[in-house]
Amino acid sequence: MIRTGRVPLRAPWWLPHRVAWAVGSVLLACVALLAPPPSAGAATRPAAQQIAVDGNGTGRTFAGVGAISGGGGTSRLLTDYPEPERGQILDYLFKPGYGASLQILKVEIGSDTNSSNGAEQSHMRTPTDVDCDRGYEWWLMEQAQQRNPDIQFYGLEWGAPGWFDGGFWSADNIRYLTTWLGCAKQHGLHVDYLGGWNEKGWDASWYEQLKSTLVRDGYGSVKVVAADNAGWQVATDMKDDPAFDAATDVVGVHYPCTAAHCSSTPDALGLGKPLFASESGWNDYLTGADRLAAEMNHEYVDAGITGFINWPAAYAWYPTVQMQGSGLLEANEPWSGNYRLGPTLWTVAQTAQFTHPGWQYVDSASGYLDGGGTYVTLRSPGRHPSYTTVFETTGASAPQTVSLTPSGPLPNSPLHRWTTTLDSTDPADWFVRGADVRAGAGGAHTATLQPGTVTTLTTVAGGKGPAAAKAPASKPMPLPYREDFDGYRDGASARYVSDMEGAFQVEPCAPGPRSAAGRGGTGKCLQQMITQQPIQWARVPSPLTLVGDATWGDYTVSVEARIAKGSTSTLLGRVSGQLNTVGAGRITAWEGYYLKLSDSGGWSLEVLDPDKTTRVLASGTVHGVTSGGWSRLQLSFSGAEITARINGATLARVDDSTYARGQLGLASDTYTSATQFDDLTATAPHGAAG
Repeated sequence: MIRTGRVPLRAPWWLPHRVAWAVGSVLLACVALLAPPPSAGAATRPAAQQIAVDGNGTGRTFAGVGAISGGGGTSRLLTDYPEPERGQILDYLFKPGYGASLQILKVEIGSDTNSSNGAEQSHMRTPTDVDCDRGYEWWLMEQAQQRNPDIQFYGLEWGAPGWFDGGFWSADNIRYLTTWLGCAKQHGLHVDYLGGWNEKGWDASWYEQLKSTLVRDGYGSVKVVAADNAGWQVATDMKDDPAFDAATDVVGVHYPCTAAHCSSTPDALGLGKPLFASESGWNDYLTGADRLAAEMNHEYVDAGITGFINWPAAYAWYPTVQMQGSGLLEANEPWSGNYRLGPTLWTVAQTAQFTHPGWQYVDSASGYLDGGGTYVTLRSPGRHPSYTTVFETTGASAPQTVSLTPSGPLPNSPLHRWTTTLDSTDPADWFVRGADVRAGAGGAHTATLQPGTVTTLTTVAGGKGPAAAKAPASKPMPLPYREDFDGYRDGASARYVSDMEGAFQVEPCAPGPRSAAGRGGTGKCLQQMITQQPIQWARVPSPLTLVGDATWGDYTVSVEARIAKGSTSTLLGRVSGQLNTVGAGRITAWEGYYLKLSDSGGWSLEVLDPDKTTRVLASGTVHGVTSGGWSRLQLSFSGAEITARINGATLARVDDSTYARGQLGLASDTYTSATQFDDLTATAPHGAAG
């Protein structure tokens, strides 16, 4: 995810309106100099800013407000929530007139490789393998569609399977994408938008081939988005390449805003295509609402961008993984059912509940507030349109008054008022229904806006989730924890297990010699399925998955591991955070303790320090380990004391205080389908909490 912003290369499209406003202001100032001074008792409060809302006014077509499930496992823990909490969370995201009311859901087309916050499962792991039920994105899309039948879907790849002949920009990938569209069709889902390679550049000829294939294979209604990268160079490439231009329907860029301004270019605006902030936001669910409110309005007012897609939809991943807190809500405690809302979700609701894709912006009623901030007005199509004006006052330091006067076919009915205080952590300040604003003299609707707020005045009804939808209290994942994987169907993802690289799923256990200390290796096991390194987006070097609670302190974790030929299996403990650009390979790894065992019996106990260096705390060789055989790995933590055991034998007892708390992990240093784990347990000392 890249946050960026650029200064526009020319004056924005709205400048003539601002020039006219400035000239008018100068003339009014001259007139004011000739007027008599006000009396001593006269009010000095600024006059209301007049906004004429022309029902026949023109502007670009609104494409919608959305959010992303992807960038690797961002929704992973949401799937394991119990009911009714899971349904409540989904309602807050997707149900119209209830919460965020998302109009677009952008999902990752998985490839079993890390794409920021985890790995999403692939529907096609070999040229002949197709499984349209893998992963949870299908489920999420179905849930979104059940709540909002009009929701639009957008698919994008971050990585890709390694079997493609010719790499990412290949005919194999186009077949991969059309197969994914076929899977969506099997699930009763229509995909509206399809992109290329997230933040990895673009290949114009590939987009041309993609478009022709979509038309040939019956997917001509799917709009092609280019190029899901930062900056607007792709629009210039389209202008200079008619074939590339004809192959694309939408210009999608990432993070087109700085803290104070959003940008586009003359080339982008001149194409006549919708402009999307196809990934934007990246704001904290509790503290990022002010930035989000400013971006959502500024993207249109500054740059003519008509589609806003927030990364991500929900903070539904472990806090040991990067970018904690990002999203419209927090939902990463499925064992407790706890979830948390914030003003960020309700900031999205201020626009999404009162608009619909296909509405039209009214340029003459969109612009900058005199006292700081911006406003945008949108109207519905048809002979009897509705309209909505959204104000954000993040740039204001004092209250200011506005006066909206509708004309033409717009109704002069009372305007419903909703307001969110952007920096407040008090739910009582989020999405507050105010008194309706009724027309006064001349048909004007006058309202006072407080600084640091987003306010919607609209003819459209909206709503807020019921107060009864309250989440249970937060609590740690309970110890003891045990997972023997026997209760799942083949191919399932195990509860709470979150893949960072590769794909760990439940499969029948492979045969092999078992140690005397082993209790697993029969029935079902957790197997790493990927046998060829994918085309990667991030730099996680080999398969790894996480589970457990980041607050666990003193505990013992053990697992039965089948050590594949030529590989090393690893048990992680006290995993406390993610580190990027580690070592000469600039890899991504996780802070914590690692107990490693190779098929030759070589073992080591290591710690990855916060300074990104690895220290070997102990090492040696254990007898009786064979390729394809099962061994039991165990780590015990008691304060600074760490004990490593393999097959019941104590191999090391060391003191190290680098990490006091953290969750569990399983890893393999190679891509091999023979790597399996079973009977994963974590217990607190003497039955106490961890």
